[in-house]
Amino acid sequence: MWMLSISEAAKLTGIPSYTLRYYERLGLLPPSKRSSSGRRFYTEDDLKFMKFIKSLKETGMALEDIHEFVKDGCILEKINSDVQSTPITPSLNKRIEILTRHLEGMEMKKKELEGVIDATKVKLDTYYSMLKDGVEEK
Repeated sequence: MWMLSISEAAKLTGIPSYTLRYYERLGLLPPSKRSSSGRRFYTEDDLKFMKFIKSLKETGMALEDIHEFVKDGCILEKINSDVQSTPITPSLNKRIEILTRHLEGMEMKKKELEGVIDATKVKLDTYYSMLKDGVEEK
C-alpha cells in the first residue's frame, strides 16, 4: 500500500491542500492518517473518495448536501461486506432525495443557460448581419 503526502494528493486530485484540510475539518473527508510527526498522508482509496467529492462539488452540489450524502460511508462497501450492522435503506432514501433535489436545480440552471446561449446567438447573428450589410460607424 502506498502513501501520499497532502501535496501529492492535492496534485493528483486537483484539490488544493488547504481545501483538503478544510474538507477534513467540515467532516466531508474522514480524518487523515498521520505520521509519527503529525503529517497527513493518504491512500489510494482516500484519493478515490476525494475525486468523488470533487465530482459532486463540480456539479454545483452544496457542501452541506455533499456532507449528508457521504456521512454514512460507502453504500457499495456495506452491500459487499458480509456484516451489515445497519440497514442501508435510510441511506439510499437520503441519497435519492439529495440527488433528486440537486438534479432539479441543475435542470433549472440548464434552462437558464440555454436562454442565455440563445440570446447570445441572436446577438451574434445581428452583429454578423450588420457587418455583412456594411454598417459603419459614423
